[in-house]
Amino acid sequence: MAQDPSFSASLDEGLSGATRVYFIVGDPIAQVRSPAGVTAALRAQGQDAIVIPAHVAPADLEAFFAGLAHLQNCDGVIVTVPHKFSATSFCSTLTDEGRFLGAVNMLRRNADGSWHGGASDGIGMVAALRYAGCEPTGKRALLIGAGGAGSAIGHALVDAGVATLAIRDSDAARTDALVTRLAALKRGAVQVADDAGAETYELIVNASPAGMRAGDPLPIDVSRLAPTTFVGDVVTKPPLTPFIEAARARGCVTVTGTQMFGRVCDAIVAFLVA
Repeated sequence: MAQDPSFSASLDEGLSGATRVYFIVGDPIAQVRSPAGVTAALRAQGQDAIVIPAHVAPADLEAFFAGLAHLQNCDGVIVTVPHKFSATSFCSTLTDEGRFLGAVNMLRRNADGSWHGGASDGIGMVAALRYAGCEPTGKRALLIGAGGAGSAIGHALVDAGVATLAIRDSDAARTDALVTRLAALKRGAVQVADDAGAETYELIVNASPAGMRAGDPLPIDVSRLAPTTFVGDVVTKPPLTPFIEAARARGCVTVTGTQMFGRVCDAIVAFLVA
């Protein structure tokens, strides 16, 4: 079968033996859509680089990183599920966020060839909020979800200087643990959310899976939500969740999961080329 010459030309464009290699590793990996976007963003920063997906099972992650130790043209790794926690064990140094979370989604080489790991989900949400006109500093915030994404966003919100952060999750033990750890940072009042209505908060972020499936209940009652409230959601599919649609119907400024992950990509690129 003859090869399309236009395909060959597009494949070869900008690639050479000098091109630096970054991997995005996960299991599965076929659903990941970011390699092209991150590659484009790296090149926009003047980097001769390409991002390559790597399908690696958890049992093989150690062998993967052992191989990278000898790959001298690999400058970084982007990490997706289920490896974000496991990848920390391959890092010699960590950012504050990565150390707090015990999880990383981006690694770059240290000068000695070892790995420096960081986490960008929380940074991405705060950046997206600011881009939409919401400055978290001094806000009364509600975080729904205390899992991996919620922990990252909670850390970023506290680091951004929210006045108070209330956390709500169906898992009481997980909620208590996150509240205790964030409160220990002594960067603002952190507490388990009580039964206060949504109207008492200035910023609400859904970091739970609510909205991913048809028929999911809204994460909170929005019927009394003030139009001045900023609302964020981590869910990317559907692009407009029922929660976001309901908040917009109340007149709220919103940040979607897609908008958040655009800023996550920005944070990853900034980290990788630092």
